Amino acid sequence: MADFAPFYLSEEGDTVDRIVWKHYGRQGAGLEELVLAANRGVAGLGAVLPIGTRVFLPLVPDRKIEEAVRLWS
Repeated sequence: MADFAPFYLSEEGDTVDRIVWKHYGRQGAGLEELVLAANRGVAGLGAVLPIGTRVFLPLVPDRKIEEAVRLWS
């Protein structure tokens, strides 16, 4: 799991995409939608969030390559 504070206060020029990139280190895979779903009303604030908007950042599993399991050696 990513290790960070669960809330973020937006800074000048922040968008949801930028916040996702800064805190999760990646985009896509539904991360932006997850953050928007966890923050009702944020989508209605516009593409660039007002400075000081409080954004909840839900925990998501890190991307990991799963190792193959060998049934027989």
